[in-house]
Amino acid sequence: MIVLGLTGSIGMGKSTTAKMFADAGVPVHDSDETVHRLYSGKAAPLVEVAFPGTTVSGVVDRAKLGARVLGDAAALKTLETIIHPLVRADADAFLTRHRAAGAPLVVLDIPLLFETGGRARVDKVVVVTAPADIQRARVLARPGMSEEKLSAILAKQVPDAEKRRQADFVIDTGEGMEAARAAVKAIIAELSGR
Repeated sequence: MIVLGLTGSIGMGKSTTAKMFADAGVPVHDSDETVHRLYSGKAAPLVEVAFPGTTVSGVVDRAKLGARVLGDAAALKTLETIIHPLVRADADAFLTRHRAAGAPLVVLDIPLLFETGGRARVDKVVVVTAPADIQRARVLARPGMSEEKLSAILAKQVPDAEKRRQADFVIDTGEGMEAARAAVKAIIAELSGR
C-alpha cells in the first residue's frame, strides 16, 4: 500500500484536492476533520484541563481556544502535545484498516506534514499550491479571518516554496479546478501503475 501525504499552506485548495482523491475512490484520512471529531470527544476534557473555560457542554469551543493559543507559542505547543498524538493514533488506525482491506493507495491529508515531521510517515508527498494573491484572497474571504490571523498562521508554516521543493508531486489550484482534477487522476494512475 502506498501512503501519499497531502499537504499545503492555508488557502491553497488542499481540502478541495483531498475531496478529488476521495471522489476518485482513494481512501483519505483528514487530519482537520479528525481534530474536529476529537474536540467533541476524547480531546475535550484534556483541552479543558490545559485551557480552562475553552469547552462548552463537553465540546471544545474553537473560538475560545483559538483566542487562548494564537500568538502564544508556549500555549500552542501545549495544545499540540495533546492533539497531535491523538490525531496520529487515529491515522495509524486508518492505515491499519485500509492495509488489511488491501487498498493499493491511501491519502493522509496533513496540513502541517512538514512542520510536524510527518514526511517519514508517508511514501510520497503531494503539495497543493496557488499563487500568493489567490491564496490571500481565499483566506481573507473566510469568516472571522483577518490580516493579523493570516500572518500568524503563515509564520508557523513552512513556506510554500520550500514545501514545493520537498514535494514528489505539486498541484497548482491557481490553474483551475479542472486542471487540479486532471493532476489528481495522473498521480493516482502513476502510483497505482495504471
